[in-house]
Amino acid sequence: MDATTRIISRLAEELAVRPQQVSATVELLDGGATVPFISRYRKEVTGGLDDTQLRQLDERLRYLRELEERRGTVLTAIEEQGKLTDALAAQIQAADTKQRLEDLYLPYKKKRRTKAQIAREAGLEPLADALFTDPTLDPETEAGRYLRPAEGDIPAVEDAKAALDGARQILMERFAEDPELVGLLRERLWSEGELSARVLDGKEREGAKFSDYFEHDEKLAKVPSHRALAMFRGRNEGVLTLAIRLPGEDEAPIHPAQVAIARHFKIRDEGRSADKWLADVVRWTWRVKLYTHLETELMGRLRESAELAAIGVFAANLKDLLLAAPAGQKATLAIDPGLRTGCKVAVVDATGQFLEHATIYPHAPRNAWDASLAELARLVERHDVALIAVGNGTASRETDRLAADLLKLFAGKKALSKVMVSEAGASVYSASEYASRELPDLDVTIRGAVSIARRLQDPLAELVKIEPKAIGVGQYQHDVSQLQLSRSLETVIEDCVNAVGVDLNTASSALLSRVAGLNPALAENIVARRNAEGAFVSRRQLLDVSRLGPKTFEQCAGFLRIMNGDNPLDASAVHPEAYPLVERIAKRSGRELSSLIGDSATLKAVKPAEFADERFGVPTISDILKELDKPGRDPRPEFKAAEFREGVETLKDLEPSMILEGTVTNVTHFGAFVDIGVHQDGLVHISALSDKFVDDPRTVVKAGDIVKVKVMSVDIERARIALTMRLDDQPGEEAGGKPRRGGGDERRGQGKPARRNGGAGQQSQPASPVGALGAALLKAKKGKS
Repeated sequence: MDATTRIISRLAEELAVRPQQVSATVELLDGGATVPFISRYRKEVTGGLDDTQLRQLDERLRYLRELEERRGTVLTAIEEQGKLTDALAAQIQAADTKQRLEDLYLPYKKKRRTKAQIAREAGLEPLADALFTDPTLDPETEAGRYLRPAEGDIPAVEDAKAALDGARQILMERFAEDPELVGLLRERLWSEGELSARVLDGKEREGAKFSDYFEHDEKLAKVPSHRALAMFRGRNEGVLTLAIRLPGEDEAPIHPAQVAIARHFKIRDEGRSADKWLADVVRWTWRVKLYTHLETELMGRLRESAELAAIGVFAANLKDLLLAAPAGQKATLAIDPGLRTGCKVAVVDATGQFLEHATIYPHAPRNAWDASLAELARLVERHDVALIAVGNGTASRETDRLAADLLKLFAGKKALSKVMVSEAGASVYSASEYASRELPDLDVTIRGAVSIARRLQDPLAELVKIEPKAIGVGQYQHDVSQLQLSRSLETVIEDCVNAVGVDLNTASSALLSRVAGLNPALAENIVARRNAEGAFVSRRQLLDVSRLGPKTFEQCAGFLRIMNGDNPLDASAVHPEAYPLVERIAKRSGRELSSLIGDSATLKAVKPAEFADERFGVPTISDILKELDKPGRDPRPEFKAAEFREGVETLKDLEPSMILEGTVTNVTHFGAFVDIGVHQDGLVHISALSDKFVDDPRTVVKAGDIVKVKVMSVDIERARIALTMRLDDQPGEEAGGKPRRGGGDERRGQGKPARRNGGAGQQSQPASPVGALGAALLKAKKGKS
């Protein structure tokens, strides 16, 4: 079986699909097709694989190709040494992971001149073989046969001790490079071993934030990602030591791993002359060769799995945030709250274009409340503002009261509403090169207010301008592989943008660059063409854009919308390649194309099978009919905002049993964080999300959800709030007196960054369990000072 066939077969098995589906998809990917394009417009080719399956296939394809490339390298290297047997070649061909492949290659890998190699050069391998094969031989007597003087680079074997030391090194290396033994011990340590954390002497006070792990043991394979990453951070900061231990190893006369090594090589203590010497070989093999190697490897495995889980949390939260409901195209006034330096105000029109800015000083030390109110009223009147966006930074609740007074001024005269908006990442955007090009004449503080206004109108269109890591919905995002994190987040953004679609005539270059097939350079070319020649009236005009050829057009056209263009289909998700098909449907239905769009009765009467041909099958035609029924459908939910309770503005205003409304800001493996308007997010532990068992918090809530919560406990000193969504729960009881659900002594593993630093300050320290929930809270976000 050649490499390509092996990869296709493996992917088909993993995805539980037919090899033909995999083969066709791989061909599309290799041809430059994007996942969003394949998922939406090539269903017949892939057999209906969805975007999740396609992403998984794409990721695994990359891994398996790297595995095949490495397999070829290993086979060549061993063959060049003249050591490649048929049996070894078969094992290498059957290796299904990179780890297994490296285990097989280890004995043949070029390495520095080891003690075992020096011993072999000194002619001591026959001694090692003799004692291993026949333990009845006396080691001292046998070793005496191998004494020799120094010769060139080869040291002398002066006495029996030196000879036995050399023989020991040979066997130790041989044992430690046995792929079956290494694999066996690795999996035993992983499945049975415990991760043991201990505080370094004298670091108790300095590392108090890691106090949960000063004397902590738990099953290695079951350590949750947030706890693993917390312990790794503690080690990196010189507070904790970490080790992997097998249960009972301190009490057993012989370490369980040594027993396994001896059993593997059939070494037994039967009182024979060489048995004690062989037992020492086994002991040193474990202590010197295998333990350190396997511990390092398994720590890496734990970190990798923890990072993948943390990246998955970030990606899921980011997707929810990007697909949050847009408030819509309405003139918006944004207030970026502040105290001494004042509140920055910016007004944008319905399409997000900047109109005017101002600075007001309603709070201490100036307390110019009435003047600030008058200035806001003037801006609302002048620009026909419909939405007020209040940033959720310092003084946000005080500023929200100002906005409430503004609404009272216009009560009965004008439809005006206010919404609290997350500032996370606004400062990162305002100081970025993109913002300086987009708003070159504005101060960075005003740019931040503009961003707040735009993210209320359309979160997706605005948040794509910000590096995703700065948005602050991750779990230990600064501790994970930045390459893997970026790759994962980029795919999330691409999927979200293409799921919603992009208005070709209003989208920023940042948003356009995320469309399937496009890149930043092509996005800039589209904007330049739009600025020079006016709005696009046809998708076909994309082919006039510099460096945008037919292949790119094929990938991007279906995701770009033109409202009120020459062809009504340009405003839909119907791909231009299918326009002739739609015209046939319209003709056979006796309708004009424009009147067919939105005509549910006529469209439901169409039978997709009657129009299917070699190019368009029933799945694609069914999708087209759904799109024609409701063209340009936005998959995002209807907009709504949380109503924060009047008079509850700081931690001191909170009292146990209060029922409040809030917005879910972040979902982790151990619960959800909710903004209730007091500058610190509260934690709803997984056990308090529902009366039913919850395995994954995202099955109950997601970022952006509006939820009702009850305050269970407040720790003002440490700025922590314990909340529950089980409104019958009573403070002082463990989740209402019911057994804990969701399991486990969850410790803090991540936090929310200070809003104004763009997510750079992830607070990810462990701490003791707090509050009636018995859940360890994360340090909630800090407000800007």
